Amino acid sequence: MSTATITSKGQITIPAIVRNMLGVEAGDRVEFVQVEHGRFELVAATQSVTALKGLVRKPALPVTVAAMNKAIVTHGAKAR
Repeated sequence: MSTATITSKGQITIPAIVRNMLGVEAGDRVEFVQVEHGRFELVAATQSVTALKGLVRKPALPVTVAAMNKAIVTHGAKAR
């Protein structure tokens, strides 16, 4: 397990082994994603949006606008 120390300015140096595994270099961006209270994941934010193509499959059957509106009304009311 790698560790880092927080400076008085709130900065940390990401250990080299972690940077290598994430594939990040100087100037790259990373995101801190909260996975539960008090726990975060460090995610490399270096890929372009085009890298996400194909991540979500198309639905087997197209969804109509009427069906989408019905789902919004049904599930939106439950959220309140």
